[in-house]
Amino acid sequence: MFTSFSVTGCSLELLRTGERGIVIFCKIQNKTILKKLISMGIVTGTHISLKQDFSSFMLNIDNRNFVLDLESVRVIYVRVIDNSIN
Repeated sequence: MFTSFSVTGCSLELLRTGERGIVIFCKIQNKTILKKLISMGIVTGTHISLKQDFSSFMLNIDNRNFVLDLESVRVIYVRVIDNSIN
C-alpha cells in the first residue's frame, strides 16, 4: 500500500500539505509519465512544495502550480527540506 521510506528520501505521496522537498530521483517505467514530468520541470534537484494532497495532488514548482495523479506522485522521490506545516 505505501511506497517505501528511507532516511535519504521518500515518495512524494508521503509528504504532508505544506511540506517542501527536493527531487532525488524518479522511479519510473512508463515513458509517457516520464515525459509529462520532465515537461513540468520535475527532474533531479527540483524544489517541490505540496499544496494539496486530497482529492488530487497539487504541487508548486518555481511558483507554478501543477496537479498530478496518484500514479505520477508515487514515482517521484524527494528529500524533505522543510516540514513546517503552514
